[in-house]
Amino acid sequence: MNNKKVMLITGDSRGIGSFLVHYYIEKGYIVIGCSRSNVNILHNNYRHFILDISDEKAVIDMVFKIYRYYKRLDILINNAGIASMNPIILTPGETVKNIFYVNFFGTFVISREASKIMIKQRWGRIINLTTVAVPLCLEGEASYASSKSAIETFTKILAKELAPYEITCNAIGPSPIQTDLIKNIPKEKINNLINKLTIKRLCKFEDIVNVIDFFIKEESSYITGQVIYLGGV
Repeated sequence: MNNKKVMLITGDSRGIGSFLVHYYIEKGYIVIGCSRSNVNILHNNYRHFILDISDEKAVIDMVFKIYRYYKRLDILINNAGIASMNPIILTPGETVKNIFYVNFFGTFVISREASKIMIKQRWGRIINLTTVAVPLCLEGEASYASSKSAIETFTKILAKELAPYEITCNAIGPSPIQTDLIKNIPKEKINNLINKLTIKRLCKFEDIVNVIDFFIKEESSYITGQVIYLGGV
């Protein structure tokens, strides 16, 4: 029986997800990643699934395979997500549906399936990624911020439902970080957003893992249903 904690990270092909995979492999975790494309990570403690997290059947199948092989799932980090930066009047309905289907529905389904394993073992940590665009109510991010706001509400309700099983569920809201998600956003808009923060700089990957490390500690068993925004919103 393997005693290493098993961690599942969604959206690990680039950006935050890719950083988290390398970081937690180095810390000794067994890391499982999933994304819509393949990744070039070769390590004995890493396994990858190619899927879209909005595909319910594929998610159920992946979590079943994880449990069948490892007999456990200790930590879930819901990082996968998509964004669209457009004014409301220029946003097609299909775009809104797609954002909610990937961001919220994907998080919902994979959390539901992972929770079933965590309930059996009576221990678990679920971390959801949100954004400072929610409390700042940023113009041009209605669909993206609304999908993340739904994730925050989901986080708080899931935390209550899973608390009797020693499972915590929390969320982290990063400020802008240098990833593909913001590469097409005008620099002026990014600077305006940063100026709304207390700490006026881009977020770093290390800022995110600092909070994740806190949430997943054994000593953090009394911390649940919380949303921490980075940068001082």
